[in-house]
Amino acid sequence: MKISAFLLLGILFSNYISSQIPGSYSKNEIIIKFKENLDVEVQKNLIENKVLIGTNDSLINSHKILEVAHIGKMRKKDTYLLTFSTNLHVKELIHSYKKTNLFEFVEPNFIGSDEGKRESLKEFPNDVHFSRQWGLYNDGVFSFSPAKNDADIDMELAWDIEKGSSSIVIAILDGGLKMDHPDIKERIWKNNIETFDGLDDDDNGYIDDIQGWDFVNNDNDPTDLRGHGTNIAGIIGADANNNIGYTGVDWNSRLMVCRVIDENGLGMYSDWIEAIYYAVDNGANVINMSISGSNFSVALKDAIDFAYDSGVVVVASMGNKNNNVTRYPAGYTSTIAVGATNPNDERSSPFFWDTASGSNFGNHIDVVAPGNYIYGLNYQSNSNYNTYWGGTSQAAPLVAGLCALLLAQDSTRTPADIRSIIRITAEDQVGKASEDNLGFDIYYGFGRINAYLALANETSSSVRYSNKEDDIVVFPNPSTDILFVKSIKTVRFISFRNLLGIDVLKKRYEVDQELFEINISNLPSGMYLLIASDVHGSSIYSQKVIVK
Repeated sequence: MKISAFLLLGILFSNYISSQIPGSYSKNEIIIKFKENLDVEVQKNLIENKVLIGTNDSLINSHKILEVAHIGKMRKKDTYLLTFSTNLHVKELIHSYKKTNLFEFVEPNFIGSDEGKRESLKEFPNDVHFSRQWGLYNDGVFSFSPAKNDADIDMELAWDIEKGSSSIVIAILDGGLKMDHPDIKERIWKNNIETFDGLDDDDNGYIDDIQGWDFVNNDNDPTDLRGHGTNIAGIIGADANNNIGYTGVDWNSRLMVCRVIDENGLGMYSDWIEAIYYAVDNGANVINMSISGSNFSVALKDAIDFAYDSGVVVVASMGNKNNNVTRYPAGYTSTIAVGATNPNDERSSPFFWDTASGSNFGNHIDVVAPGNYIYGLNYQSNSNYNTYWGGTSQAAPLVAGLCALLLAQDSTRTPADIRSIIRITAEDQVGKASEDNLGFDIYYGFGRINAYLALANETSSSVRYSNKEDDIVVFPNPSTDILFVKSIKTVRFISFRNLLGIDVLKKRYEVDQELFEINISNLPSGMYLLIASDVHGSSIYSQKVIVK
C-alpha cells in the first residue's frame, strides 16, 4: 500500500510512545562518538577489552560487546560501531551510555533504503488465495461489493517489520477448529506437559487437554461443528507461504483452541468464564472472543479483569445488531472492543447476510477492522477455500493477530500499552462523513487499525500507561477553549504534542490534585496528543484530543 502524506504525519504523531526511536535500525548495534580530550585509557579499554571502565551501570554491564569497529577507519578515530551479542532494547541502552557522560553522541545504527520503487520490499505471501483477503491488502477491486484502494490494515508492510513469535499464544474462545486442516494444524498450541493417557498429568483439572479443550461438552476434542471458529482461527493464524489457502495475520504464534460455542452458535457464559481462566492459567498472551451476549455479568467481568490484570490482552467483537446496545464482553473496559468495516472503508451496515444487520456502535468501541466478506478456512473440507463470513466476529481476530505481533515485537508490553498503540495508530476518518468524526466517535472508535503504523514504532518497556480506563479521564473532547483532566494518579506534567511530534504546550503542577483545568484556546484547531507524566517525567497516559 502507498502511505499518504496524512499517514506519514500519523507515523510521526505516533512517535509519542515513550519518546521511542522512530524508523528502522539494527537491534544489536549502536554508534558512539567519544568526547574530545577524553582520557585515552577509557577509549583504549573499550576498544581492547570491550568494556567501559568506571561504570557500574547494570544495563551496560549485562550486554556483552562482541565487536568494536571504527567508522570511517582512520578518518574518524573517535567514532565506533558497537556490536552486541544479543538483540537489545536500544533506547534504554543508549540512555545508559549517555549517562556515563563519556560520549558526544550515542545513537542507533539506523536502516535506510533507496527512494526507488521496489515491490519486493513488501511482504506478499505465496498463499494461492491471498488476493481474496482484501482486509489485509485492498487494491480497490473486489467482486462482491464496492471497494476502495488501501481500505485495509497495510498488512504487507507490517510483515516487513514483524511476523510473530512461536512463544506467543493466542487463545481462541469460539466454536472450535478443524484440527486436521493442512493450512493451520501446525499452528495449534500443544500442552506439552500433558500425555494422552486418560490422566490429568499436569494437574490442571483437564484430562488429556493436549490440544485445548471443549468447554461445551467438557472433553478434550474441540473440533468445530459449525464453521465460525475455523474461520476465526484462519484469520489469525492460517499458515503463511505454504502455497495453499489463506494467510493469517500472525505467522508464528501458537493457537490455543477453546470451544465455547455449540453447533447452533450458542454458548453459556459459564463456559466462557471457565475458558478465560483456562487460557490465562495455561499461558495465553492474547484472547480472542468473537462472541457476545446482551447481559452484563459480574462473573464474566471478573474473568475478563483477571486476564487483564494477568497481562493478557482480551479482544472482543462489538456485535452485529446495527444499534448502540452494549454487548458483552466488548462492553467491559478491560477488553479491546472491535467494530467492522466494508471493502469501501465504511462501517459494515449491513453485512451481506441480512439487510437489518450492521456493526454495533457506542461509546465503548475502541477501533474498527475489516469484517465483511472475509474468506477463510472451511470446517468440513481441507480443500474448499470458497467460504466466507461477515461480522464484527471477523474484525476482532485481525486485531487479536496485531496484538500478538506487538507482543512478539516487545513481550513486556501490557494490555494497556497494546490498546494505546492500536488506538493511537488507527487511521481516523475512514468512513462515512456523517458517522466518522475527527478523533474518537461512536461508530469507528479511534479509527480503522493499521498494522504497519502500530508496528513501525517500538515502545520502550520502561514506560507504561494507565492500567484502568477510568484512572485518567479527559473531557470534553473535542474542545474549543478549556480541557479538563481528571486523574486518581499523581500527575506532574501535562503536555500537548502536534502531528509533527513537537510539544506545543506543557504544564507543570507542583501539588497533587485530581482535576486539572487547561486553557487550550491559543492552540490552532486540529488533532493533538495529550500526554500525562508522573513526578519522574515518565509518561503514564496518552490520548488523542481535538481542538476545534
